Amino acid sequence: MNNMSGAKSLMLALEEQGVKQVFGLPGGANLPMYDELFKSDIRHILVRHEQSASHMADGFGRVSRKAGVCFATSGPGATNILTGIATAQADSVPMIAITGQVPVNMIGKDAFQESDIIGMSNPVVKYSFQPRHASEIPLTVKKSFYIAETGRPGPVLIDIPKDVQQNESKMDFTSKFKIKGYNPWTIPDVTQIEKAIDMIISSTKPMILAGGGVIISSSFAELQSIAELLNIPVVTTFKGKGSFPEDHPLSLGPIGMHGHAEANKLMTEVDCVLAIGTRFSDRSVGTFDEFEKKLKIIHMDIDPAEIGKNQTTNIAVVGNVQTSLRMMIKLILQKKLKKVINSEWMKHVKEVKEYWRDNLKIHPGEMSAARILRKLRNTLPKKSIITTEVGQHQMWASLFFDVIEPGTFFSSTGLGTMGWGFPAAIGAKIAAPNVPVVDIAGDGSFNMTENSLATSVLEDIPVIVFLINNFSLGMVAQWQRTFYNRRMIGVDLKNCPDYIKLAESYGAQGIRVQSLDQLEKAIKTAIKSNVATVIDIPIDPEEDVLPFVAPGTSLKDMILPS
Repeated sequence: MNNMSGAKSLMLALEEQGVKQVFGLPGGANLPMYDELFKSDIRHILVRHEQSASHMADGFGRVSRKAGVCFATSGPGATNILTGIATAQADSVPMIAITGQVPVNMIGKDAFQESDIIGMSNPVVKYSFQPRHASEIPLTVKKSFYIAETGRPGPVLIDIPKDVQQNESKMDFTSKFKIKGYNPWTIPDVTQIEKAIDMIISSTKPMILAGGGVIISSSFAELQSIAELLNIPVVTTFKGKGSFPEDHPLSLGPIGMHGHAEANKLMTEVDCVLAIGTRFSDRSVGTFDEFEKKLKIIHMDIDPAEIGKNQTTNIAVVGNVQTSLRMMIKLILQKKLKKVINSEWMKHVKEVKEYWRDNLKIHPGEMSAARILRKLRNTLPKKSIITTEVGQHQMWASLFFDVIEPGTFFSSTGLGTMGWGFPAAIGAKIAAPNVPVVDIAGDGSFNMTENSLATSVLEDIPVIVFLINNFSLGMVAQWQRTFYNRRMIGVDLKNCPDYIKLAESYGAQGIRVQSLDQLEKAIKTAIKSNVATVIDIPIDPEEDVLPFVAPGTSLKDMILPS
């Protein structure tokens, strides 16, 4: 045991967990930890707003599968990261958020920059800690990383009063622990997996529905093996986009509100669904009653709370998704059940897929969303990492940007946080520095965190912003056109700011393009650049995202382009 301050023990505990960088912004209540951060080998990446720090930690966590770490001070610093914490919780992302707090004897007295961040964050964290003695910090950090990264991942908050950071105590870094009531490792029941296989084999129109849990568990090879062994088509949720190669013959792409027409159409015909790591979101399956009328559902998930929450389940397989899939593969091989699925069904699947791929109408302009996103896909290396903002551009990416390399596409899907994509791209670039990282953005969403350009440039973290600019809050505008008889209010962004001048003011590179040839050159230039690049791509403000499943309707009620 060594005698040291709480702040120093925090840095040593983070280093012990393998932390190489933190994203943050200092303030009065976390200065002791920053003073020790100065003396440590951990890199500090300075943000311009605490919300961006949490989004950067989120992006790092999604790509690395390890908890990203963000720092904020007390009061408004702590409340500013709440949106990022809630985003990580909604999408099951490992994150450690460490906030400063007023001294212990001032808690509850409305001290300057005091906020009850523990109480505020409780609904949107996996767990939270507030150590009251410096000696508690090393074990608190160990527990926090264990909770954040095991089972169904999620964010953990550590709120440390300023005097606890400053006080010295004997520190024990060797303590073993057990968290009462927390049992993240559930061994799948092999009999349930056997029943699941039998149900799939006895069906005539089966489908695999892959969700975000496949990506979180890195079960890409296992998913592809099962699909190929049994010759079953695969659809994904939007969060599951990238769990299965979208150029694979068995891939139908995402389903849901802005899913592929062929995926939505075929999902209404199936009689058995193997749902892997998905929560049956309303945005994915439409109205639940309609979805479950005539099919049997096998639900495979690590979180037992998701079984039956949104959708009635016939067979539940609870446990780590990768472990469950490997057990299923082993049993399939033992039973020698290769390519047994109804050939008539697969013939129909192929016909529907080919029909919609050939006949889906897109906007006629050269710089339509479909054409510019396909140009991006064709120009980028397959291993490039994509983040998105939230809005029309996000849904166009769902429709027209095929993910070839599994686990390279990330978006805020649960909370739908505008402004997430750009800082998340910076975090992703830290996790994967040797591949291009592109934020597919809309102007409205990019405006919310564009000051992260300063972080990107000054911290030498070059990412690309693929800015689909329709001079409006495009998704809101589309809903107003569609559901509110074109009563347009609060959506016109009036061609401001000038994104080229904005990028250059931060020391980044800005390129505006007006043709597909210019766009291809701009993408290639951005890939080679050693600074952040904003590619401004003006498009028609009236272009809608289609197909579209309106809220409260079923997948069979798609609104199609006319």
